[in-house]
Amino acid sequence: MNTMNMAGTFALGDRKVKRMGYGAMQLAGPGVFGPPKDRDAAVAVLRAAVEAGIDHIDTSDFYGPHVTNQIIREALHPYPDDLTIVTKIGAKRGPEGTWDLAFTAAELTQAVHDNLRNLGLETMDVVNLRLMFDVYGPAEGPIEEAVTTLAELQRQGLVRHIGLSNATARQVSDARKICDIVCVQNMYNVAHRHDDALIDDLARDGIAYVPFFPLGGFVPLQSATLSGVAARLGATPMQVALSWLLQRAPNILLIPGTSSVAHLKENLAAVDLVLPDDVIRELDSIGAMAAAHN
Repeated sequence: MNTMNMAGTFALGDRKVKRMGYGAMQLAGPGVFGPPKDRDAAVAVLRAAVEAGIDHIDTSDFYGPHVTNQIIREALHPYPDDLTIVTKIGAKRGPEGTWDLAFTAAELTQAVHDNLRNLGLETMDVVNLRLMFDVYGPAEGPIEEAVTTLAELQRQGLVRHIGLSNATARQVSDARKICDIVCVQNMYNVAHRHDDALIDDLARDGIAYVPFFPLGGFVPLQSATLSGVAARLGATPMQVALSWLLQRAPNILLIPGTSSVAHLKENLAAVDLVLPDDVIRELDSIGAMAAAHN
């Protein structure tokens, strides 16, 4: 657990964070809706993460809704000075747990205030604008009004830094004409590599890329190649997938989530796993095969 620094650090605006972070989505109930079955366990995972050296937690007030942020506050407030909390806005939950658009200036402003209140903060370190033109992946659509709203909240001191989630390369470029963008958070893993060029472009400009669903998310990645590599290395498929991401580019920040302290420790051990070049090439073939089938 003392090897967290092995993965290095990267900048989120004026914040420097370790490249292995923690995503809090799984702390809510089933379907990221309602309370967890074991709130004490959720609190324990957060405390274990910070004790292990994690200084970057990803969350949102629409997890639950409100539940995850309230658990973070219960577990960690007052927060360590070096802890960076990143949230996302742009969606809301319907009464049946649907993921609905919440993209007007009023809704975005309210979402920032909701995050601040439930987390017990006066300023959010980073707010990612979650684009919802297609819930299942990036899709083109206008973002100028929404980004301008966030930039105004930044001027008011409620938001320190701004990022994008579920964004296309064009939307990232458009947003950067309005304000500084410190990170992009999209789905990306060893099989889902649509953002390869974007990651490299962001790296050149010192902008973080934060992949979610390292094993495929709601549709888990099934790969005999990944499982075979993991078995040979005496690691779990998740550890191999996380290590591959760490070695893919220096600007990649990881936020694997779990509601279990045991799984948390397994995930953190990925920083100790260095994949040889031949293994990297073998894993790269997964993405090539996936692209050929699409």
